[in-house]
Amino acid sequence: MTPPKPAGASFAVRRAEEGDSAGILECLRLAFEPYREEYTTQGFADTVLDAGTLRGRLKEMSVFVAVGEGGQILGTIGCAAVSDEEGHIRGMAVRPGFQGRGVAARLLEAAESRLAASGCRRANLDTTAPLKRAIRFYEAHGYRASGTIRDFFGMPLYEYVKILR
Repeated sequence: MTPPKPAGASFAVRRAEEGDSAGILECLRLAFEPYREEYTTQGFADTVLDAGTLRGRLKEMSVFVAVGEGGQILGTIGCAAVSDEEGHIRGMAVRPGFQGRGVAARLLEAAESRLAASGCRRANLDTTAPLKRAIRFYEAHGYRASGTIRDFFGMPLYEYVKILR
């Protein structure tokens, strides 16, 4: 059963804080649960994280959250510069009831702005074939398939890139 669309979804995007961990983990789990059967067990675990892997991500990356009026985490994304010129984006997730309401676009904008401020001229992200809606979203926001395909715990992982400036 699809959850009802919330009326008048209002939210703010900000850097994640340690107290956001439970909400981030819940958001990741809810966003990716429909794809669980299409992922390998290890691929799914690496995507939805656990408390320990999230702590590592919060230390290694700039993680952003979209927070609703009641303090609920509606979405999340992480990014980090991987070289002087390139940044990597990962961990984009939006709660199912808030997808298609501008949350993902604002999160992606926050990540790209952070990378550009770090001097990155290009951003890359990886995605899997089951995430067709996400792929359409990324393409609509200027990302193009690079042709690079890596192994992601027994699944193909497709790289997309975008020139930031």
